[in-house]
Amino acid sequence: MSLKLLAALPFIGILLGVPFVNRTEPLVLGMPFVLAWIVMWVVLTSAIMAAVYRLDPANRRTGAQDDHADDAGEVRS
Repeated sequence: MSLKLLAALPFIGILLGVPFVNRTEPLVLGMPFVLAWIVMWVVLTSAIMAAVYRLDPANRRTGAQDDHADDAGEVRS
């Protein structure tokens, strides 16, 4: 459940946060604040999705499964 909530953060930050930060002042790195907010969430989305991928138990493999995964793409004659 916590991973789903973590994955929902970018959606909440971009879609629901923009109306609250919709200002042209202050400038952040030369960009209006709303644009800086969106750029920040694009970068954070990558970091959050990487964390969700690493923490998701479905993406963990045991050593035996790794051996079979290496052989999966091998063509035998």
